Amino acid sequence: MAFWKKIGKISVGVSAALLLAACGNGGNDSDDNSDGGESDGDNFSAVIVTDVGGVDDKSFNQGAWEGLTEWGKENGKEQGNSGYAYIQSDSESDYITNLNSAVSNGFNLIFGVGYKLVDAIKETASNNPDTHFAIIDEVIDADNVASVTFKDNEAAFLAGVAAANETKVDKVGFIGGAKSPVIDRFEAGFVAGVKAVNPDIDIVVEYVNDFGDAAKGKQLAAAMYADGADIIYQAAGGSGNGVFSEAKDIVKADPSREIWVIGVDRDQTDEGVIGDRNVTLTSTTKGVGVAVKNLTEESAKGNFPGGEHQELGLADDGVGLTDGQLSDDTKTQIEDFKKQIIDGSLEVPEKP
Repeated sequence: MAFWKKIGKISVGVSAALLLAACGNGGNDSDDNSDGGESDGDNFSAVIVTDVGGVDDKSFNQGAWEGLTEWGKENGKEQGNSGYAYIQSDSESDYITNLNSAVSNGFNLIFGVGYKLVDAIKETASNNPDTHFAIIDEVIDADNVASVTFKDNEAAFLAGVAAANETKVDKVGFIGGAKSPVIDRFEAGFVAGVKAVNPDIDIVVEYVNDFGDAAKGKQLAAAMYADGADIIYQAAGGSGNGVFSEAKDIVKADPSREIWVIGVDRDQTDEGVIGDRNVTLTSTTKGVGVAVKNLTEESAKGNFPGGEHQELGLADDGVGLTDGQLSDDTKTQIEDFKKQIIDGSLEVPEKP
């Protein structure tokens, strides 16, 4: 069953959520989970277990929470155990505890947001076969797990085309959160897009090794800008907030500097505002919120796509690139490359 629909971007704001107490018992069996899994739509409840970035990371987790929040509001749900909620993971050691907490609280659908939760969801789903789970950015082969992944390399390629066209110094940067197959797609696509326009452009690549360390992201960005790069594409979750912070600090100190950040996962125009300027050149978008909302809607109707894997790319409007502050010539070239990717005449690499 296809649970993806082209319904446009999620547009709700993030409000303060009920932060559930992490009171899991270390693994419940299915006999203790009579409230999970199937439910009529009126009583259906869903929860997000976040990665370490949190629902205010202005990126991936926030997009997922916005999608679930929109589903809840449209269906008259209350924030809490009987409607929709999130459980914050402050470290990787919280994953299983938080997933078990979601199970024990009787949620019908439990989302794990991010590839880092894959092992925790495998274990929890195996221990609770009557509860429905969904994982974003990974694939789990289990009847009670739905999987959603994105062709991030396709959007990142377009970001590379944008950077190559807009750089004034022929030197750009990429800052990733942590080495993984997911972030590999971002790096590989971006580098390929830059090189497709101008193979002589210098590309500096660095990793924070954390998705929640804005201070380290800021430090890496400072070094890149000081070394001459004028555009940085960040695919680093909450760590990417530090890249925006550094770019704005530089512009504030020296308004003559023309430097840019390319946002990730959602339109990050707001993160780039500094006075009457904006350092956000463009953003790659990822329909996490729409996927979460649609999957929840289908599951509430009794159509949970257990065991299915949905992979979403440019052709599905699952990923994309905002117009941002790109020139008309750049946007024209981006459209040309986008058509080639969609029709299959251009294959974007997934690994650096």
